Amino acid sequence: MKPGISKFVWFDGKYTTLEKAKVPITTHAIHYGTSIFEGIRAYWNSENLNVFRLEDHIKRFRNSGRFYSISLRYTDEELIDAVINLCKKNNIKKSCYIRPFYFVGEYGINLHVNESAPVHAAMFMFPFGDLFNKNGISAGISSWRKFSDASTPPLAKMGGNYLNSILATQECKRNGYDEAIMLDLKGNVSEAPGENIFMVKDGKLMTPPLSSSALEGLTRDSVIKLAEDFGYQVKESEITRGQMYLADEVFLTGTAAEITPITHIDNKKIGTGKAGKITQQIMSAYLDVVMNKNEKYSSWVTSVY
Repeated sequence: MKPGISKFVWFDGKYTTLEKAKVPITTHAIHYGTSIFEGIRAYWNSENLNVFRLEDHIKRFRNSGRFYSISLRYTDEELIDAVINLCKKNNIKKSCYIRPFYFVGEYGINLHVNESAPVHAAMFMFPFGDLFNKNGISAGISSWRKFSDASTPPLAKMGGNYLNSILATQECKRNGYDEAIMLDLKGNVSEAPGENIFMVKDGKLMTPPLSSSALEGLTRDSVIKLAEDFGYQVKESEITRGQMYLADEVFLTGTAAEITPITHIDNKKIGTGKAGKITQQIMSAYLDVVMNKNEKYSSWVTSVY
């Protein structure tokens, strides 16, 4: 068993061990990136394991495949049950990351993928803490632009899409930054390789619109609602590189990253150079929600036990 990965996995409707979940080298997805995935977090609050926005993740999971006519041959209810029961089977009682995915199996070298193509579905999980330093990270503007809807749908969480993110991440790491920021084809801010991005200016929040090739992130959506609860104005608007430099606060949002402050961009200090007041406020509120300590958003949480 791989270090940290749960002993039991779910593969094509059955629970098996990680060692027995194998795919042949002729699998289409290995050659062409015809895979769809989700990242889901579950949080242990000392009493129960709470899966965050499970139904919304499964809905996006299915919709991503529709762009490519890749059929997910399980109902939403079956997939939700699989996530919950996999947590139970592994007796997970610590915060973890759950990775469901589905992919085109043996299909030769045929690029004409359609609803009749053989599709397999699987999921595994592993304990997971902070992806980034929650006190703040540095970011660099990547020279690699985010692909646009003119070539590939950014709304689909496809395996192949993330080659773009890998290039940006490699570049930023070579340049000494913790994370990258990607611009869209027009030169406006799009997102990070695996996260959405927000900036705060004069007490107002801004985030790039979907037309800037940003993913329709569930954490992004959660943050917009939480910020509005605090009375902040949140605007989806094109953001220039220069505006980002002059922001009072900048932070990333994502299932893995949660809420992560950016304190420096291209070696320029953002605001005070520390996690800002509004960022910290939203971080705290988000933690309460995922730990099932906010009754208003209890519908976002699915308890395992």
